[in-house]
Amino acid sequence: MKSIAVVLLNYNGIALLKQFLPKVVEYSPEASIYVIDNKSNDASVAWLRENYPFIQCLELNQNLGYAGGYNEGLKQIEAEIYCLLNTDVLVTFNWLPPLLDHFESHPKTAILQPHILDYKKPSHFEYAGAAGGYLDLNGVPYCRGRIFSTVEEDLGQYDDPTQIFWASGACFFIRSKLFWELNGFDADFFAHQEEIDLCWRMHNQGYIAMAIGNVKVYHVGGATLAPSPRKIFLNHRNSLWMLTKNLPRKGLYLRLFLRMCWDGLAGVYYLLGFNYSSTWAIIKAHAAFYSGLKSMLKKRTFEIHHADYFHVKNIVLKYFLRKKLNFKDLNKE
Repeated sequence: MKSIAVVLLNYNGIALLKQFLPKVVEYSPEASIYVIDNKSNDASVAWLRENYPFIQCLELNQNLGYAGGYNEGLKQIEAEIYCLLNTDVLVTFNWLPPLLDHFESHPKTAILQPHILDYKKPSHFEYAGAAGGYLDLNGVPYCRGRIFSTVEEDLGQYDDPTQIFWASGACFFIRSKLFWELNGFDADFFAHQEEIDLCWRMHNQGYIAMAIGNVKVYHVGGATLAPSPRKIFLNHRNSLWMLTKNLPRKGLYLRLFLRMCWDGLAGVYYLLGFNYSSTWAIIKAHAAFYSGLKSMLKKRTFEIHHADYFHVKNIVLKYFLRKKLNFKDLNKE
């Protein structure tokens, strides 16, 4: 058994497998490589078996999304470290050894990510993860190198290994023992925010996440789940569920109310832009949040819910009113 398993989750992704899997194979001699197939109905499984018979393909009997798909497939994989890799990520030469070395020398590190750059614009960070993620007090996510729609050029400004709050699911490294101790991803999320939820639960257990800047990978972004009202729905619903599960008990309901108010402003913004489907997606997300609230409250543990989860108090105000567009302009609060 190799110490690391690189695991790709596939759903109707034959074109992405053809484009990106060869480099994963070439540049990952340290790893065992697996593909979990989320009940694809294209020819990706047949293509994989014909062209890469040495890669184990774990076929699921239904599409369980990112969270459920990885939970189910990883049950069949033995390794000390899991690397969960999107099928639309281009990896680079010698990308694994620095990350494995960090795990070896830092036992409190539970989760790692490399820096994620834009495949279509390689000089810049990519939206989904960039150089590592953070939250504000209301649970709004942003990254070193990307705040809302402002994406920075990678000039090496974030290359030093740095503790972050959450790592991107596009290229997500985690110790397998800890993954299962926390019961993996929350399958109710289906897709989006499940990696932040898991990172938050790790944080409440006293473990840390890190971004390692001397390793770069290139992410297409949106190739596995394109922007859509469905994506907006999942992001808003899952963010509220994540807050419900992980916020400190003191002020929990006030914080949820404030976050829903900010969601409401986003809905108005979409409405003024005649983007009615996005506004309706937020309304449906709030309805689904209420529907699942009792279940999510039951998932709260009796462990300490740390109050130091946020990096700044309100990233929305800092970005839109105070024009703090780049991460380096933020002052930690």
